[in-house]
Order: sequence, then C-alpha cells, then structure tokens
Amino acid sequence: MRAIKIGVSADVLNIDAAAESAKIESWICKTVGQKLRRRGVVLGLSGGIDSSVVAALCARALGAESVLGVFMPELDSSDDSLKYGELLAKSLGIPTLLEDISPMLLATRCYRRRDEAIRTVVPEYASDWKCKLVLSDVTTGARYAISSLVVKAPHAEEKKVRLTAQAYSSIVAASNFKQRTRKMLEYFHADRLQYAVAGTPNRLEYDQGFFVKNGDGAADIKPIAHLYKTQVYQLAAYLNVPKEIQSRPSTTDTFSLPQSQEEFYFSVPLEIMDLCLFGKNHGISAADVAEVTNLPPEHVERVYASIEAKRNATGYLQQPPLLVEDVPQISH
Repeated sequence: MRAIKIGVSADVLNIDAAAESAKIESWICKTVGQKLRRRGVVLGLSGGIDSSVVAALCARALGAESVLGVFMPELDSSDDSLKYGELLAKSLGIPTLLEDISPMLLATRCYRRRDEAIRTVVPEYASDWKCKLVLSDVTTGARYAISSLVVKAPHAEEKKVRLTAQAYSSIVAASNFKQRTRKMLEYFHADRLQYAVAGTPNRLEYDQGFFVKNGDGAADIKPIAHLYKTQVYQLAAYLNVPKEIQSRPSTTDTFSLPQSQEEFYFSVPLEIMDLCLFGKNHGISAADVAEVTNLPPEHVERVYASIEAKRNATGYLQQPPLLVEDVPQISH
C-alpha cells in the first residue's frame, strides 16, 4: 500500500482486514436479521471485486445458504463477467440464478434508444458496431474531464468523436435501463425469499455518485460504502476471493467495447483517486498528495476540483423522495 504524508508519512489506507471483516460481518448479521427482519440477502454478481467482497462478507455473516447470487448478463456483457461470477459463487458455495436481461432491454428499446442518440453525432453508426463512453484523464494535463464517444465498425479501427450534451445524456439515460432492470430482478427474488438486497458500492462510487438512482444505487444494505477501493482489495485478499478476480481490472461492463471505470467516470487511475479523495476529505494540501502520487500539484488540484464538481452534480442521487412536510414514522 502506498503511503500518504500528513505531517509525517503514514500508511493511511492500510486497514486491519481481519478486524474490519469481523466488524462488517457483525453489522450485516444484526442489520439483516434484527433491524430488517430478513432471512438472507440477494445480490447481483458481476465477477468484479466489489460484488465478490460483499458476497463473501454476507456468506460469512449469514451462512452461504442464505446468500443468493444473481447473474444478469445482457447483449453487451463481457463473457468474463459470468465466468468470474461463477468462479466466485463456487468458491463461496452460495446458490445462484441466471437471469438474461436482454429480452427485457429489447422490449424497453434500450439498445435502440442508445443507437439513435449515437447517430446524432455518428450518422453511419449501425447495430453491428460497438461503442463506449470515455473521459479525458485530468492527470495527464487536461484541464477538464471531457466526455467522448468511441465507436468501432466491424473490421475497422476505433474512432473517437466529441459528444453534444444531449447525445451524452441520452446515451447514459438509455444505458441506465440495464442497472434498473437488474435491480428490479434482485428485488423480485428478495421479495419472494424474504431477503434483503445487498448493494456493492465502494467509497469512491458512493461519494462520487457513480451509480444509477433506483438502479444499482438501490439497496437495503451497503456493507462496503465506507471503504476506499484499495481497502476493498485488502479485504478481498483476506477473504480469499479468487486470485483471478483480485487481479481483474475494474470495468463498467455496460458498453460493448471494453471499458474501465477510470476512462468512463473517474478520469483518474483508481489508486490515485483513492489518495486524492482521502486528501480532499482530510484537508491535505495538493502539494502533499502530489508527493505520493507523483503528480504535479496543479494536477492534484484538478482532481480535487473534479471531486467537488461530481459531488455537486450527483448530490440528488443520494436524496430520498422529497415531501412538502415531514411525515413522522411511527415505530412499533
């Protein structure tokens, strides 16, 4: 783990993984069984590090038989997601279900709506092309993180084009069908089993609004939302999450072209983003963070500005439905 300087050097993102795991497991057990009065948990398994760690923690807290993992691939999903998800489930011994959400997405015209938006900037775009959204990397000197569209025709090179605001919003809105469809199925299985739904965001995603409201942002419990991404990896090692998953790069698995979380949303390598977010949260100067990230101080300042901008832009995602007047909840 890299160190960050707060007056003196300290490995501030290192955790006692055994103690942290025990704390979270105890919280899951009490929250699910006593507060929510549910019999177990349901969660979507993507084959990524976050869902794998949450599944492992829930299995340890509640017993493997009380954790249902749901695979929910669609037309744009990588085959690796299902492969690694199955590997994780087998290692934990938890029951699983496969729900192909492609027919539901076709029925809602998810892919068609996305393609129509793409054609406003790439008129020749066809259904057999592939695509992804990317952000410029602010640590390479870019003053602002600007969204672009990358498209690829069959047997052709990738092409990057600038997006209009309307095209970007429409592409994201169409893609959000995927997360909302998955969450609908998770709650179906939770309702029939009297289970709670476990969410899987880490601190970066939770803080920076990297989730879909009423989609992957919806859950009854979020056991790792307080942990930085590098801390999630520390827990994964302690929990013996399969090595293949621990070494797998973080992906969105939302678009048809391979896409990292950094290039889609954070515009900064995740290990640097962890340090910058910690520095921002603790009032550490950009100059001190620059020393341990090997970035110029002005680049760290841009990351700080990006953190604040994302908080301001996505704050509504954390808001519950707003009421004209408070309605007291009467406890029983």
